[in-house]
Amino acid sequence: MLIGILQTGHAPDALIGRSGDYADMFQRLLADQGLTFRTYSVVDMEFPESVEDCEGWLMTGSRHGAYEDHPFIPPLEDFIREAYAKAIPIVGICFGHQMLAQALGGKVEKFANGWSVGPQVYRFGDDQLTLNAWHQDQVTIRPADAEVIAGSTFCENAALVYGDRAFSVQAHPEFDSSFVADLIETRGRGVVPDALLDEAKGKLAQQIDQPALARQIADFFKKPRG
Repeated sequence: MLIGILQTGHAPDALIGRSGDYADMFQRLLADQGLTFRTYSVVDMEFPESVEDCEGWLMTGSRHGAYEDHPFIPPLEDFIREAYAKAIPIVGICFGHQMLAQALGGKVEKFANGWSVGPQVYRFGDDQLTLNAWHQDQVTIRPADAEVIAGSTFCENAALVYGDRAFSVQAHPEFDSSFVADLIETRGRGVVPDALLDEAKGKLAQQIDQPALARQIADFFKKPRG
């Protein structure tokens, strides 16, 4: 199954040599899931010619806000709505999670309680998964079609599913703890409160449930659809 990665941002230049860019991280995350990939740097205005160029779409994270004025955001919203209308499956991660909600009638804004950084525990039904987070924005109003399937004490709308058409997660299953440690120093200092960054660094030895989310993403893409 061919998945188009819609890259909506770039990793810090200082880290790309060690970790790759965001599209590379997703390909590592999903390497054993029977999927193939093609990357489009939509943040640089490189869009697919058609929503039907791939069998599914995955939107990455970004340092940008979904509600900000950037040239790539209006055409990305149009692309999301067209793919959704044609029932081509979409997965969104962090910024991608927020873009899905915004494009489909929800609301995204800066969360009054601030940032979430590093390992966080999320309730997925009866399961608890620990995933790395890096965000201040949240989905505060869900689209009418969205159902909450995961949350936390900090993030109510931590994962949403839209029937068999879209699935999105606020956390970053593609971020391993070494990348978060580097991100704290290259992008966090001076932006996120130091006390929160230091607390996150102290938790980075925790096991992160990346394989569990990789399976959920792959299962969503590959589920039978009429």
